[in-house]
Amino acid sequence: MNVNLAYGPGHLGVELPDDRTTVISPHDQSGLPDERQAVLSALDHPIGCRPLKDWVKPTDRVGIAFTDSTRATPNERIIPWLLERLSDVRPENVTLLNQVGTHRSNTPAELERMLTPAVVQRYRVLNHEPQNPDALIQLGTTHDGTPALFNRHLVGANVRIITGFIEPHFFAGFSGGPKGIVPGCAGLQTVMSNHGARNIGHPRATFGVTDGNPLWEELRELAHRIGPSFLLNVTLNQRRQITGVFAGDLIEAHRAGCDFVRRSAMQPVEVPFDIVVTSNSGAPLDLNLYQGVKGLSAGARVVKDGGLLILACECREGIPPGSPFERLLQSASSPDELMKRLPQTGPALAEQWQAQILALIQQKVEVRVHSRLRAGVVKACHLAACPDIGAAVTERLRQSGPKAQVAVLPQGPLTIPYVG
Repeated sequence: MNVNLAYGPGHLGVELPDDRTTVISPHDQSGLPDERQAVLSALDHPIGCRPLKDWVKPTDRVGIAFTDSTRATPNERIIPWLLERLSDVRPENVTLLNQVGTHRSNTPAELERMLTPAVVQRYRVLNHEPQNPDALIQLGTTHDGTPALFNRHLVGANVRIITGFIEPHFFAGFSGGPKGIVPGCAGLQTVMSNHGARNIGHPRATFGVTDGNPLWEELRELAHRIGPSFLLNVTLNQRRQITGVFAGDLIEAHRAGCDFVRRSAMQPVEVPFDIVVTSNSGAPLDLNLYQGVKGLSAGARVVKDGGLLILACECREGIPPGSPFERLLQSASSPDELMKRLPQTGPALAEQWQAQILALIQQKVEVRVHSRLRAGVVKACHLAACPDIGAAVTERLRQSGPKAQVAVLPQGPLTIPYVG
């Protein structure tokens, strides 16, 4: 059979044996027939709080946080519709804040593509600056005494609106909700504290789990410190069509969206597989290897110990080069040595969480990567390049015997398999 893996802006065709391959995809959800009306209706009939129009006066300072270029949120659609509902507010009173978290800032051209040129020209649009003290304000401390730092513009707004989309997340349970504030608009120190080894290594810090997940529960508590926030989150299908709109209270609306995603994305399998092939959901999530750890985490849930896990992740932006993630991977000679170097208590090193999760996967299975990265770059990250996925699968099946089986996640972490 030929399976199309989501890869970059398109697909990567891979030929796999029909009789030994199981394809695991999310339940297909139809796009809403009128996305704009669904968003406007959700703003007027929110979950767990007053309609948005009752939150806002024309003279209010409004802060709107939106997801960055590594996320599939259809900002170019939902942000103009949201601003339509805020038309009584003077444009100079509205600040659009890019939730970069610990990622790079987006360029003016990228912001225009993400938000539309009309929005960028009419409103103030800023990249969050997680390492700029002048852009941050402290509101107490985290669980380990680290300053809890938040974007000054978001804290200072009279009305805060947090936008984004909900999908399973490999250590926070689900994206969206309070993640739009922390890590989206938090200081780097605060993110590193929350993403420390203790929280990342907790058994409930995984896909689909929020309650009882210490990392997510701290995100929730920190997000509430800036005051009430109105949530506008959407869910998407693989065609980037909106399948659901969840607006209202930061936690209640998010919980409703998580329940919706859980029903469509979580897929049980009876036994683990000898080989798992996964994508990273294509662009924009597969821009770099840092993001690719999400796809690996999804596939690792159903691969046998000692099995083969193959990731198709375009990585057109590299590791990214010069990132803390790249420096961490290249600072050790093996995943085992890396795990020994990572701080186990207190704040994490920058992007330690991604390196820790990747190392834990590598300690369990063999990992190969099909990407645009040079083979030497892949090797420096203690991974093996996989130029031909079909050939690699065929060879491993030959080695493993006639009973060996393959699983494929064409949409990567949009589908979360589990053994049960």
